[in-house]
Amino acid sequence: MPASLTVNADHTTGHAPATCAAVIAASRMALPYTLDLLLAGVRLAVGTNSPALAEALARHYAEFAGDGGAPDVVVSAIDGNSPGFELPFVRHGEAGAKEEYVDLPDGRIVRKRRTGLWLVFGQAGNCVLGPCAGQPQQVVNAINARLADFELCRGARLLHAAGVATASAGLAISGFAGAGKSTLALEIMRHGADFLTNDRALVNADASGLYLTGIARPPRVNPGTILANDRLHSLLSDDERVAYAGLPSRELWELERKYDAPIAACFGPGRVRLRARLAALVVLAWKPDGGEMQAKWTTLSSRSDLLPALAKDLGVLFGHGPRPAAHADYLALLGQCPVLAVTGGVDFSRAAALCLDALAQGA
Repeated sequence: MPASLTVNADHTTGHAPATCAAVIAASRMALPYTLDLLLAGVRLAVGTNSPALAEALARHYAEFAGDGGAPDVVVSAIDGNSPGFELPFVRHGEAGAKEEYVDLPDGRIVRKRRTGLWLVFGQAGNCVLGPCAGQPQQVVNAINARLADFELCRGARLLHAAGVATASAGLAISGFAGAGKSTLALEIMRHGADFLTNDRALVNADASGLYLTGIARPPRVNPGTILANDRLHSLLSDDERVAYAGLPSRELWELERKYDAPIAACFGPGRVRLRARLAALVVLAWKPDGGEMQAKWTTLSSRSDLLPALAKDLGVLFGHGPRPAAHADYLALLGQCPVLAVTGGVDFSRAAALCLDALAQGA
């Protein structure tokens, strides 16, 4: 059973708390379990009162143990009942929205409508409150969002992209939903590249040029991706492989049935890196039955029509959102970055070969 949170609302006046600090204070308790993490050079300290959650987080972040240095970001995950405060939450999105949020003077609170988790972040601190032990992946997402927010505060832009990398170069693979970003990334990994990120990446610049930061979550892949990559076959039973292999190719391409693909189990340990120099962007604008695959090098300055495929609006999980992706900001940062625009028909083998060449040249 989760521990019970104490809610210190002002029952005399009936007023809801006016600050995130008040919500955090009402939920405060001892957090005997701590994790020291190092993600893309950023130190995170995560504390919780739940041994089960601590074990789940330790498994998820097993390859990202910290170095004992002072944390850049601190996150508390307090397992218990959802806070009972009444706040003027606003839904984010359409009628079926998964989240609602409220902005207070010292931060933002996001409430997960299905699970009741509260994500509190901003000047007052970073907390996840509610039934955390039963929702470890939502806690992981909250932790990863704080890393992303840290990078956004340093001027990064959020990309709708998968990513692969070598020791000296990385690629961001963009495209609209269903374009095959993860499939191409995992095909490139079959030939030696490492995993960087699945669906979101952050890009920024320093004195040495552009660099990518990945999100510490394994890819989620469809059956077609699994069938095409022998490193992933263990994710399906023999019966499932036979059933999916019997589907028409177009139906298999469009099938949305996600499987988690743990990188260490599928490709071996040490195959994840969360930071890499950006050698190039790849934009997948191909389609099934589109004829012969075509690939052309260009730049976003010359092909600004490609921007919608890679620009990612900030949702409510970041202190800088929600707001529309500003294409001018992306052009200012990425306008001269090499872009491989891929059109025509789908050919993962040929595209992977071109991407491997780009990684080699970028090194």
